[in-house]
Amino acid sequence: MTKAIVAVVYHSGYGHTARQAEAVSIGAARVEGVTARLYPVDGVEAPWAELEQADAIIFGAPTYMGGPSAQFKAFQDATSRTVYAAGGTWRNKLAAGFTNSASRSGDKLASLQQIAIFAAQHGMHWISLGLPPGNNSSTGSEEDLNRLGFFLGAAAQSNANQGADVAPPLADLRTAEHLGARVAETALQFVRGRG
Repeated sequence: MTKAIVAVVYHSGYGHTARQAEAVSIGAARVEGVTARLYPVDGVEAPWAELEQADAIIFGAPTYMGGPSAQFKAFQDATSRTVYAAGGTWRNKLAAGFTNSASRSGDKLASLQQIAIFAAQHGMHWISLGLPPGNNSSTGSEEDLNRLGFFLGAAAQSNANQGADVAPPLADLRTAEHLGARVAETALQFVRGRG
């Protein structure tokens, strides 16, 4: 049976986005036939050969000052030399994204849009979150999946005065797991269809 590899590439400044990345990876790994791999990045160095082998890459970064962290942006910029100039080796891979910030909105959409455009520049196929917004009615709750109401990718909110041991909240981690599983399921369909 054909298997798929899902890579989760992320930067985390304070550990909150790392927890979100771990949840994405857990969700992907729960799908039978999928191998999920976590790759933290902190600038221009990355496991380029391993990312080349992935069928899907899920990108994640904290949102700082209205966009992805500078360390993640350095990784993005480095792909122009290592991936794009090498003939577009990520072309037709699947892509998705996630982000985290201290406030409920925190301009996380701007980060997700930048990551989606980055994936498009590499000719990748974007996978959205695929969940309706949660906590948007009188019967909603902070425990709902997608409680922050993002569609493009998974968003998490971590209080600025709390460490990664307690933030982001469980609902946001479960939303991240959902994204990982959604990408993994799509990757299997994609790989098996290609075969």
